[in-house]
Amino acid sequence: MSLPADMTEAGSLRRIAEALERLAPPPQPAPDFRGDAFVWHPDPDRVAPVKRVNRVDLSLLVGVERARDTLLANTRAFAQGFPANNALLWGARGMGKSSLVKAVHAAVQAEEPSLKIVEVAREDLPSIGRCLQLLREAPGRFVLFCDDLSFSHDDAHYKSLKAVLDGGIEGRPENVVLYATSNRRHLMPRDMIENERSTAITPSEAVEEKVSLSDRFGLWLGFHPCSQDEYLSMIRGYCEAFGIAISEAELWAEAIEWQATRGARSGRVAWQFVTDLAGRRGVRLA
Repeated sequence: MSLPADMTEAGSLRRIAEALERLAPPPQPAPDFRGDAFVWHPDPDRVAPVKRVNRVDLSLLVGVERARDTLLANTRAFAQGFPANNALLWGARGMGKSSLVKAVHAAVQAEEPSLKIVEVAREDLPSIGRCLQLLREAPGRFVLFCDDLSFSHDDAHYKSLKAVLDGGIEGRPENVVLYATSNRRHLMPRDMIENERSTAITPSEAVEEKVSLSDRFGLWLGFHPCSQDEYLSMIRGYCEAFGIAISEAELWAEAIEWQATRGARSGRVAWQFVTDLAGRRGVRLA
């Protein structure tokens, strides 16, 4: 027995409507900015709150006092509604660049609760314009944080970054500032820059577009390998903060041996040693 024509048509229309809903899902609800820290996710565009930020206290960061004071002053001015610069933290690996950004945010946020931090992954930079539009209309002030920023051969993501630094016709949102970390001062590998110079018809112009990306950051904060005294001071500070009981002579001997096996000294190596030491001594790093 065949169905009436009107019932067949209704079923077809329902299936078409369901298919269209799958292709074009309903709009996302308005973002909730009641938290302090968020991560940007595109497709669909949303900011996901972070319940617990992985960071250390500002007082535990040793050997970066100049960068700390400069970034703290810049962030405090921004949080209070005054002009502030975008900042590029560049230099040696493991010397606390990203740790400093998160620690400074926590310190200033305790004074100015409206200050929030939003992390953007490097691979999500093409969607940064949509993120800016979302933050432009949101309450509060935002540190847009991009960690380990660098660009490789044939990587055009750096062009998307200019939307944050220059802002296009609308300008950068007044309530947003960008902090980025990188191992490279100019964000591009040297051989990439040299290749642009050697193959371009006008070498200086080809190189300028890439090298000048760093120039768009108002603050350049350099991080350099630490001395042995600074390395040991970092470890002593961690031990005191977490209550790890150990004699000075034993601590120094073990710390220097640990550094020798790693072939480097840095804040990251110091923290890895403290993690190992705490595990062996039964101390929780809360």
